[in-house]
Amino acid sequence: MSSPKHQLNDADGMGAVPYLPLSDDSERNGEQSIGALVKDATQHLSTLVRAEVELAKSEVVGEVKKGVKGSVFFIVALVVALYSSFFFFFFLGELLSEWLQRWAAFGIVFALMLVVAALCGFLGYRKMKKIRAPERTIDSFKETAAALKSRQPSGDELPAVRD
Repeated sequence: MSSPKHQLNDADGMGAVPYLPLSDDSERNGEQSIGALVKDATQHLSTLVRAEVELAKSEVVGEVKKGVKGSVFFIVALVVALYSSFFFFFFLGELLSEWLQRWAAFGIVFALMLVVAALCGFLGYRKMKKIRAPERTIDSFKETAAALKSRQPSGDELPAVRD
């Protein structure tokens, strides 16, 4: 089910998201049994959850597509900067060769590059060590699961339903 009001008419062309109708006049003939009401409630709850998941998924996909399109320019800039760094280090070696022998100048540049790489690797290692599991999210999921389990009636507690 979808409604024009609930469709995502973005430039990305995302599709419609299912929704719950506010009124259903097709089967309203007076009284409904408790079983039919429970069936309708579970069906609507299931549709609601699926619609929320689909909406979140479609929004995230749209935003990720925008992010990927924008990040392409950053990737191109990074590639150009990395290739041009070769010329900088070559320039530095040639500059040092004015005062030192050529092999010593390029040896110094090579050692400098190794020191910078080791320093960046060490800093990256220290940052990666600080990464922890999302404890609050895990606790929240556990609390939600515990709350849902405590509210879920067992088979003995269900009332008899007559259709």
